Amino acid sequence: MQEWKPGNRTNVDNIFIISRFPILFDVISSSLCQMKSTSENPRLFLRHVALPSDHGSWVFLLSPLLIGLFAGSSWSTATIFLVIAALAAFLIRQPVTILVKVYSGRRNRRDLPAAWFWIGAYALIAALGLIGLILEGFSYLFILALPGIPVFAWHLYLVSQRAERRQIGVEIVASGVLALAAPAGYWLGVGWTDPLGWLLFVLTWLQSAASIVYAYLRLQQRDLKTVPDIRSRLKMGQRAIAYTTFNLLLVLLLAISSIVSLLLILPYGLQWLETCYGSLTPAIGQRPVRIGLRQLIVSSLFTLLFILTW
Repeated sequence: MQEWKPGNRTNVDNIFIISRFPILFDVISSSLCQMKSTSENPRLFLRHVALPSDHGSWVFLLSPLLIGLFAGSSWSTATIFLVIAALAAFLIRQPVTILVKVYSGRRNRRDLPAAWFWIGAYALIAALGLIGLILEGFSYLFILALPGIPVFAWHLYLVSQRAERRQIGVEIVASGVLALAAPAGYWLGVGWTDPLGWLLFVLTWLQSAASIVYAYLRLQQRDLKTVPDIRSRLKMGQRAIAYTTFNLLLVLLLAISSIVSLLLILPYGLQWLETCYGSLTPAIGQRPVRIGLRQLIVSSLFTLLFILTW
């Protein structure tokens, strides 16, 4: 077996290969040595390690989770366990990403103690939540976590290659993984795997995907020097408009078929109107924070309207 040496790129790449557990143990041992040698009192409570840097990603978890829980309309101790497990699984992504960045040479090794600390903390919290769900008789919810494994591995690979930014396809797929919180919350409420949970998954994923495409449009508009003519603006926003139009028509079709309430067109109509407005009113020179805040407000209103009209 090849000996681990700090800075050895071959070994860095191999830490992602699950079959080579001994190398993983070597990595952990090396990391602990680095922690000790770097500082006698390493800083563990680092915000950029403990919490996601892309604050807008919270809504892609919380919106489906809340929609599923309210659609299930039943609250119990298992609800607390589900929320704890979902939040911990979501939060562990950040310290693991920092860890990969350190071993890829993108961040200083001073972040290692905090990264390992928060990975351990979130893993423990997630385990407690999962154990609670098992004891409550909801172990079948674990199947919803399986799609997240390859998607997370894909994300980490891109991070190691410095290619994780502007990956709209990855973000849409990842939002689908987070949208699985909707059927989880719904099934927990009704007590069985009601197929209606899959419809909630599809509806919340479609909303998240449209929101991501629209966010990219708004960020792209920032680089415009002047307001283009209306034809150019509509062409620029055609993908975002197509996504929200498809969502609105799908919900309308489901309502006509008496599968969902006709009032459910309200939240999707809100997103469609926002997309049309944003396509015709470019965000020239706007700060990303302002764009993100508007997105958060619209997504929050969407979630509230969905819950009220479901």
